[in-house]
Amino acid sequence: MSVNSVLIDFSVDPARINDEISRKDIMKQCKEVLEKYFPTIKISYDMLTDDGYLCILSEKDGVIITIRFFNQGLITFNIEYYKSDAEEAKLSFESSRELENTLVQKLKFSHGQSLPALKRGPLTKYFPTADERIIEYDIDKVLFDKRSEFQKIQIVHSKSLGNMLVLDELQNIAEADLIYTETLMQRGKENYEGKEIVILGGGDGALLYELLKEKPKFVYMLEIDELVMQSCNKYMNSICGDVLEKRIGDNYEIIVGDCMVYLKKYIKDGKKFDYVFGDLTDIPLSDTPTGEIWDFIRTILEASFKVLKPKGKFMTHGNGASCPESLQMYEEQLNKLTPAVKFTKDTAFVPSFMEEWIFYQVDVKDTV
Repeated sequence: MSVNSVLIDFSVDPARINDEISRKDIMKQCKEVLEKYFPTIKISYDMLTDDGYLCILSEKDGVIITIRFFNQGLITFNIEYYKSDAEEAKLSFESSRELENTLVQKLKFSHGQSLPALKRGPLTKYFPTADERIIEYDIDKVLFDKRSEFQKIQIVHSKSLGNMLVLDELQNIAEADLIYTETLMQRGKENYEGKEIVILGGGDGALLYELLKEKPKFVYMLEIDELVMQSCNKYMNSICGDVLEKRIGDNYEIIVGDCMVYLKKYIKDGKKFDYVFGDLTDIPLSDTPTGEIWDFIRTILEASFKVLKPKGKFMTHGNGASCPESLQMYEEQLNKLTPAVKFTKDTAFVPSFMEEWIFYQVDVKDTV
């Protein structure tokens, strides 16, 4: 079941909207065309607004159509109705394109665009890209849906991507995303055999699972959200194996808690690592590198380098390649670290993100 929203937009000479007689004629003809698809449609409400005109039409079987005229020369249609799984769509994409073309030709609009119906309901299908564009996924069921102390946790099934972890309405990792983990760890480029490693975050278990295949000396994973690990252990074990089930092994231990608490303890105890993985928050989209998330990123960077061995590396994901401004701000933060660091970058197309993602490898600059 879902509420279907069909969006159709038109461009027109602003003079036709600002002229009252012209505007009424456009609305009259729009209603006549709509009656072909919704025979009992009638105007329920209309009013002038500060930026144009609003008209709401309704049909007896629950269809509501909102038409907005904007003085700047834009007309928008929002056609909305409830649809059960067994029902056919009241307005198919083909029909909405036909409606769009009819109105463009009949009313001589300069431009028209119709979108496939947005299906809104308990089954979330839409997630944002790094730069906040919306993508519709082929999700057909929700496997897990609970809220922890820290975040909303969902595991959904995608017909093309497999099971997918979603945190606070943002896709995190899917069964099809091995390339994400392999690029983050630079598989084939870094040698983890006999190395000491700490993972900050990583609650899905994928990074730990893949690192253990490289025969490290020991890996600590510091994850704050127990419920994330429980859900991934049950529904995502194709990417995490049994590490979230066991929690401790000969060469690894998963610790439930705030990673900063443990980083501070490692700093106090003088404990050092060959690699620190920041598998935490993405680089935020913002005009300036300020605010709570940026402060957290800087705190993590500073603490991580205090627990790294002289030749150690900090490995992390950045953001989508479509966010160059945010990536540049992150690199500016790296360049402010003391001691000075150098970094390399790698990219990979991550299937569940449906875009190219940037990964960083950071270490201390050699001193002469």
